[in-house]
Amino acid sequence: MIVGIIPARYASTRFPGKPLIDIQGKSMIQRVYEQAVKCTFLKKVVVATDDERIAQHVRMFGGEVVMTAMHHPSGTDRCWDALQQLGGEYKYVINIQGDEPFIETAQIDELAIALQDGNTELATQMIPVSSHDMLFDKGEVKIVLNDKNEALYFSRNVIPFIKGVEEQYWHLHHTYYRHVGMYAYRKDILEKITKLPVSALEKAESLEQLRWLENGFRIKCVPTKYESHCIDTSEDVDKVLQLMGLK
Repeated sequence: MIVGIIPARYASTRFPGKPLIDIQGKSMIQRVYEQAVKCTFLKKVVVATDDERIAQHVRMFGGEVVMTAMHHPSGTDRCWDALQQLGGEYKYVINIQGDEPFIETAQIDELAIALQDGNTELATQMIPVSSHDMLFDKGEVKIVLNDKNEALYFSRNVIPFIKGVEEQYWHLHHTYYRHVGMYAYRKDILEKITKLPVSALEKAESLEQLRWLENGFRIKCVPTKYESHCIDTSEDVDKVLQLMGLK
């Protein structure tokens, strides 16, 4: 069984109260929750938060909420806290980003389908890079894969370097993928990775998943066709609405 957990905290540095912002008549957290509960492969969906304002709001629209500790450094840690409280026979957790109000239900199901073998330790999603600008955008994390579509490395820089080709044409000579940041964890693996100390590569790139790779865990990367539209600042709201053709 798979449970979907939506980590949501109020005290965002760049955008305090972000989960509760109104987006065309509904809060961001409500929009994410309503998309998630439509998924075919999720047995349950809950919001994991440390803030009573968010919890009350989720209950108000009929959602299920779990109160977690305030000290968690990442959504991964908050997912483990929530899962322990939920109990049940869940084998996998999908960490659904609470700042993507127009996430596609089918995208979540794509990741869930990849877990059906029961052997997958960790999974995430990727999408092909289609332009030079996207490839060299250090805000976009690129993935290096093995022949099983498991991650060898994640980087904000461009890997691999293509010798003898001008940089503007690299994306035409190699299939690059960028990371789409939704994660799935097998329950036993989730427990283990939350106990790992911060690693050197994680510090260097500011990417949590490098800690898992450094410690020998395997991350399956699942192709998706769905773009990820994340809201990090108040200015992003209008940008995302325009991208979705809603403004």
